[in-house]
Amino acid sequence: MAAICVFCASSRTLDQRWLDLATETGAELARRGHTLVSGGGRVGMMGALVDGARAAGGRTVGVIPQALVDLEVADLASDELLVTDSMASRKTVMIDKSDAFLALPGGLGTMDELFEVWTTATLALHRKPMVLVDTDGFYGPLLAWLDAITDQQFLKPGGRDLLTVTPTVPEALNTLEAHLI
Repeated sequence: MAAICVFCASSRTLDQRWLDLATETGAELARRGHTLVSGGGRVGMMGALVDGARAAGGRTVGVIPQALVDLEVADLASDELLVTDSMASRKTVMIDKSDAFLALPGGLGTMDELFEVWTTATLALHRKPMVLVDTDGFYGPLLAWLDAITDQQFLKPGGRDLLTVTPTVPEALNTLEAHLI
């Protein structure tokens, strides 16, 4: 099956529902036979994600910069843990190691990773599918802004269309799988 990179929050102060969403995402990836590629952390949604994948028998690949390893937040239980020299090189390795991308709710780091992948797709540097999971309208304000900048021609409609938005993880994975066939 595919190596699917999931971007999500690593905050330790999130509501339980977000941790549950991440756990279920990891488990669903594993049930479908996919390898999980993550940011290599063991805290917040990222930690719940990898725990969910492993509990369901999935394979995990973590990509983490040395600075975060030094802070002792690395997922040392990963089947494969790749340590990079910077956050920028982390994103490059994540893109190279993945066949598709899924973004769960998150903050600045999640947006940074998603926008890096999306920008490189608009430049035709890769043709890997990307899905944003808009659970309970979490990304509503971002989606409204993206529509506005598309209307004002700062983002081409073709570039906007490269990112698919779904309300649930199963729909997101169905979308990714359809593009990977």
